[in-house]
Amino acid sequence: MSKKTVIVTGVSGGLGFAIAEAYLKRGYNVVGSDITTERLKDAAARLGNPSNFLTVAGDIAKKATATELFARAIEAFGKVDVLVNNAGIFIPKQITEYTEDDLNLIVGTNLMGFFYPSQAAAAHMAPNKSGHIVNITAGIALNPNVKTPAILPILIKGGLNSATKGLALELATSGVKVNAVAPGIIQTPMHAKDEATQAFLHSLNPTGTVGRPEDIAEAVLYLTESNYTTGAVLAVDGGMSTGTW
Repeated sequence: MSKKTVIVTGVSGGLGFAIAEAYLKRGYNVVGSDITTERLKDAAARLGNPSNFLTVAGDIAKKATATELFARAIEAFGKVDVLVNNAGIFIPKQITEYTEDDLNLIVGTNLMGFFYPSQAAAAHMAPNKSGHIVNITAGIALNPNVKTPAILPILIKGGLNSATKGLALELATSGVKVNAVAPGIIQTPMHAKDEATQAFLHSLNPTGTVGRPEDIAEAVLYLTESNYTTGAVLAVDGGMSTGTW
């Protein structure tokens, strides 16, 4: 069983919760962040309130939250081995329908919520000559689909796919690996369960399937337990990003 430590942002949601649960099962210490204490208490309870699961409430768009995450993790467990930048907002709309609030929210959570934790991770991991950063991006940023107009998520998540490669190069000689997982349609509470919605979701990839949060967690685990993979953007999307069908 591992005694390594992982930070997972957006830990109370479907993907973040599954990722945290998977690492706990591997024996990792997990430090999770989310926007409210209430969400974190609920996540901890669902996980069984393990002693090696610590939480930090705060806005991941703020540098202070990233600073506190790493400070708490290092104080409790000595060092951080893995950062999973999972926190994200997905708002699909036509470009003319986006509001200024939509833009600020997506840029804050998806862009700044990647940058500040990654900056802290690089500063901490590079001197240790080891570590992993995994970014949760989006399959639609690899292959946009007219059925789901979402230019703001495509803009930011597409940039994160490229930033993953750039940061992997920047940190390559330090021994820190940087990769991304690009999910397709994953069955989470955010999706309505009515028949029409589910039929639409199943139509968005050539396999006609919808993924599970555990599928993303398995991909993240693979990347952080690989010693020879860096700069990869791993699509876990039922073939959604492979082209047109």
